[in-house]
Amino acid sequence: MRKFFLACLFLIGLGWALFNFQGLANQGKFESIVLDFREEVPATQIETQIKAIAQQFKVTPHLNSFISAADNLYIVNGDKQLLKALKKSNVAKYTEYIEPNYIYSALAAPNDPLWSQQWNLRSINVERAWEETKGNGVTVAVIDTGVSRVPDLKNTKFTKGYDFVNDKAEVEDDNGHGTHIAGTIAQSTNNGYGVAGIAYEASIMPLKVLSAGGNGTSADIAEAIKFAADNGADVINLSLGGSGESQMIQEAINYAYSKGVVIVAAAGNENKSSAGYPARYANVIGVSALDASGSKAFYSNFGAGVDISAPGGDTSNGEIGGILQNTINTESGQPVFAAYQGTSMACPHVAAVAALIKAVGVKDPNDVRSILLSSARKVENDPLNHFGAGQLDAAAAIELATKGQFSFRDFFRWLRENGYLNLGFWIDGGAVALLPKIAMVLGSYLLAWLLRNYFSFRWNWFFASGLVAGSSGLFFLRGFYIFDVPQWPFRVMGSSIPELGGAIQGSSVLNPFFASVLIPTILVVLLLGHQQWKWFAIATAIGFSCCLAVNAVVSPAVWGLGTGALARSFLAVNALLCFALARLALKDEIKLA
Repeated sequence: MRKFFLACLFLIGLGWALFNFQGLANQGKFESIVLDFREEVPATQIETQIKAIAQQFKVTPHLNSFISAADNLYIVNGDKQLLKALKKSNVAKYTEYIEPNYIYSALAAPNDPLWSQQWNLRSINVERAWEETKGNGVTVAVIDTGVSRVPDLKNTKFTKGYDFVNDKAEVEDDNGHGTHIAGTIAQSTNNGYGVAGIAYEASIMPLKVLSAGGNGTSADIAEAIKFAADNGADVINLSLGGSGESQMIQEAINYAYSKGVVIVAAAGNENKSSAGYPARYANVIGVSALDASGSKAFYSNFGAGVDISAPGGDTSNGEIGGILQNTINTESGQPVFAAYQGTSMACPHVAAVAALIKAVGVKDPNDVRSILLSSARKVENDPLNHFGAGQLDAAAAIELATKGQFSFRDFFRWLRENGYLNLGFWIDGGAVALLPKIAMVLGSYLLAWLLRNYFSFRWNWFFASGLVAGSSGLFFLRGFYIFDVPQWPFRVMGSSIPELGGAIQGSSVLNPFFASVLIPTILVVLLLGHQQWKWFAIATAIGFSCCLAVNAVVSPAVWGLGTGALARSFLAVNALLCFALARLALKDEIKLA
């Protein structure tokens, strides 16, 4: 009875959904209707149906073009009511389909002449986002070197700011950095001049905390954050950083966050495995940098503190790969269009998209953060957290915000699809797959069990430790993530000896010297005469054998040998040699015993 009742509810719900489904005709704009008559229908019958439509609906279908006669493709002016009526009429049985003649439009590209050089804005799909919002009504505080009113900021809106370096109300930029940042956020757009900005209808609040040399104090930065929160800023951009942790700045950030402000900060440019401050503080969205190919920029920090990635540019091969905006020449102070690189350039992309999200009605900073991260383009293989939740996607973020799709269910689905509900993600961090690691450990124990049946030896703590060390190391520490802690110690502690060659720099490619019979041979030679540690050395050789064998099957990547047959053969041969070494050492031990 209960199953029957549930089935009835399901059918009722399904019927209600189908009845209320408005169909594709209501999902696009059209002013005319397509009638595609079947090819086998005689011309006389088509003429008859056209006359019937004209008589019944007072509209006359006509060929779409001079080549449409071959396809029997006719167009008739009409709306949704006529579309429904035609589908129910007698003419429908003579047609392949009757559907709306949808109106499609070119995506709105701005008329700024240098738009074609702004690969960064196109890479985040900003044109589609502009179909919904351009940031009107939102204020973004640029806490930086100040902002100068260069020509391409002429139409940009500004609110009251402050110069904390010189303690005055007028804010000018004597460095160029802050003006460049403001341009990415809200450069005057569609003004027939220069370049475009992301949230170009938003307002900029200029707050100077950095001197002409680009340096500033934590006291000024903290005061600027509070000033922004108290004077109506919706988003704060912090394209600055350092290694010192400041309780004063953290308190200012918490204060601004409590007032509904979204805080975005640059991860830093030292290519280190942890972001700098303030990106690493709680309640801050830390941003790493991408180059034009979508890869991590060579300078960008990564790992702890990185929440999302965005275009930061790479000017190594010229300005074409950089982030182009209107700023000032540091020597002459005159306006100039310049391409910069850095996580400082990536940060305002995220801040500007946060402004777009706020402009469509999402106010809570937690929701803004969740939308940014949930809508980011996921990077499948990111063991070292180069990209955080993924790569910034303005269009996807606005779609998620405007359609009201963000809910606990969607967030749960996002967690699942991104692997966060997978035990392997948390145990192994994606650095080395969990299942192969388990296979290495279990395989080494299986080999040891087979050898124990052949050679009678005592299983002790030294032997068991050697199996774990040789096969996978303390694999649960590999990829273990603690906020604010450099990750390389965990990579080292979580690596088997074959992996140690690349553990510190974070490479997953095996070192041919470590991933060979060499290390087990050295251990056996050094420890074979010791009463207890000899068992550790022998077991390590067994573990090595299994580790190399699994890598040969699953991930044959060896430095200098590539990832193909040569690397696979190298690992397989050394796996056999390690097993032979362990067998030989056990044989000698049994004879001596």
